[in-house]
Amino acid sequence: MTKKREYRDDYDEKTLYIPGPTEVRDDVIEAMAEPMFGHRMDRMTDLYTTIVEDTKEFLGTDHEVVILTGSGTEFWEATTLNLVDEHVLVPTCGAFSERYANVAERLGKDVDRLEYEWGEAVKPEDVREAIESADAKYDMVAGVLNESSTGVRNPVEAIGDVVAEYPDTYFAVDAVSSLGGDYVDIDEHGIDVIFASSQKAFAMPPGLAVAVVSDDAYDREVEKGDSSWYGGFRRTIDYYDRKGQTHSTPAIPIMLAYRKQMKHMLEEGHRARDRRHREMMEYVHDWAGEHFAMFPEAGYESKTVACIENTRGIDVAATIEAVSEEYDMAFSNGYGDIGEETFRIGHMGEHTVESVKELTDAIEDVAGL
Repeated sequence: MTKKREYRDDYDEKTLYIPGPTEVRDDVIEAMAEPMFGHRMDRMTDLYTTIVEDTKEFLGTDHEVVILTGSGTEFWEATTLNLVDEHVLVPTCGAFSERYANVAERLGKDVDRLEYEWGEAVKPEDVREAIESADAKYDMVAGVLNESSTGVRNPVEAIGDVVAEYPDTYFAVDAVSSLGGDYVDIDEHGIDVIFASSQKAFAMPPGLAVAVVSDDAYDREVEKGDSSWYGGFRRTIDYYDRKGQTHSTPAIPIMLAYRKQMKHMLEEGHRARDRRHREMMEYVHDWAGEHFAMFPEAGYESKTVACIENTRGIDVAATIEAVSEEYDMAFSNGYGDIGEETFRIGHMGEHTVESVKELTDAIEDVAGL
């Protein structure tokens, strides 16, 4: 049984290079300290319409945007409940795509997995073949853009182009650990729903789930007749259209932080933010190639999370602990079955090549590279 461990006031601050949460600007954290106000006041309408419309502008989408209090994984459930009657295809290539499949199964759906080895990426031609050869029509293909367990960036744009050839099959994309740092032309590639969490590449405090929802996905839910109560597209979007607010009480302080950070993101721009993340990715990959090796399939590497193969057999756990103690920096071990075979560096949000180099220098020092 878990016992209480009293929270203290004297923790050392650590710079975060984990796959999320990531570092948050001081002024974004300070924004959460505004006096409280009611979530049905006009002030809330000003706040919520600002963050919704700013998000549309940043992402360059004409689709609807929903921002709810909760984890991005809320939309694993919501997309399944809103879009799937019976059959769903889930390409699985790591821990989080597998969880998406598990959620659909727990909700009573008939799930077919298109399985890949960890480290491999999903191939669009395989998705087409799976759809064509299936005994029943798939209501949805559920994909993951950024498999942070393996550092794989799946080609969701090309997959979306394939799924778009089948008008009765919808395409939902978990972009939890990359949207906001990895440019995606959402409207151009048949993506019906794409969703993320605030604490990853958006570089905000945890606690908000963000989804972009196409008109086709909205209409599908209306036609289907039953859906998620909390994350229902019709419920959330219609309430926004009528009131400019959320249907249920939101985490107002985190939305205040969201407003401040989204202004920073708009100032930088989506393409420029993508370039900065690509520069960090290229730096880390060059560093890993010098000392170790990259774990993901070549050409499919994540822009926000590097999964590095531990080819030198360093003690990953001990190195993480030593870097934390000596340099006040946190990075991550590998995930699940590849825990000691790999380690992961989150280069997302407000990090730069210079700040990431501070971490790699620390790893070199501790590991004697």
